[in-house]
Amino acid sequence: MSSNVEDMSWSDARNLLRKWRDDNERKSDDVIQLWDNVLASKQSKLGNERHLVLEQVIIAALDCNRIETAEHCVSILSAEFPGSLRIQKYRSMLLEALERYDDALDELEQIIRKDETNAAPRKRKVAILKTQGRTAEAIKELCDYMKIFMSDQEGWHELCNLYLAEGEYAKAAFCMEELLLHNPHSHLIHQRLADIRYTMGGIDNIEMAKTHYCKAVKLNVNNLRALYGLFLCCGHISNSKAVVGKRKEAQKLAQWAMAQIQSRTHSATKDTKAAVKSGKSRSAGCDDELQALEQAFGGLDVGKITN
Repeated sequence: MSSNVEDMSWSDARNLLRKWRDDNERKSDDVIQLWDNVLASKQSKLGNERHLVLEQVIIAALDCNRIETAEHCVSILSAEFPGSLRIQKYRSMLLEALERYDDALDELEQIIRKDETNAAPRKRKVAILKTQGRTAEAIKELCDYMKIFMSDQEGWHELCNLYLAEGEYAKAAFCMEELLLHNPHSHLIHQRLADIRYTMGGIDNIEMAKTHYCKAVKLNVNNLRALYGLFLCCGHISNSKAVVGKRKEAQKLAQWAMAQIQSRTHSATKDTKAAVKSGKSRSAGCDDELQALEQAFGGLDVGKITN
């Protein structure tokens, strides 16, 4: 990009920024180069897109730590739209970049008081609290947010992450269950919920983890993590004090899961060896890693169940 910027006309630069906005691409470094070399002195020619370009440059400048550029663009928009909540949000982001977190939180609180249905400032508030390491406060703020915006799947994901960071596995599992209501056919959500249940321990949680691992494998037969999790759950159940019928069923399922794992790792090994021969190896030592995994799980063979 740097080699072509000086040869571009202002209209070409405007069209390129428009394309990136439409495609939802940030390309912060390139945006700043276009602004510095072409568009900063041609603002009056941008017409109706001028404000959109200024907003695009603000985000790019914050990404690139170009604080002066961001301040300049924010001051222009603030002068033209002194009461805009949208511009106030950019001011809070600028304060956040300057690590003036308390001032940024005050700006966000003002926005929330003026418009309680505005989700963006509430999310920024959670992000700032998380950045400061105030996880408990971030959880409280995000819980208040989720009471209003219950269908926000990203919010449930983030709340799950915060609970996991605090070791609140039961609450994290609840968040994943809420996500399942929104997206019941996602193998990754089933897999993560199973991971959490397995980590919680106890025969009931292990049973629930096995169920979700089975669902994840059913939705995506190539999900190796779910297959490994399924094998571990079945191994735990078959060696527990569960009734004989459940233990025998778990033994058969564990053998099936290991067979699936071995077939997929062996096929991956063959593909890697073929790539090595053709000079297209992705990374060295892939075979060793696969063999190490097989040896590790080979020591977890499930024995026969006896009455």
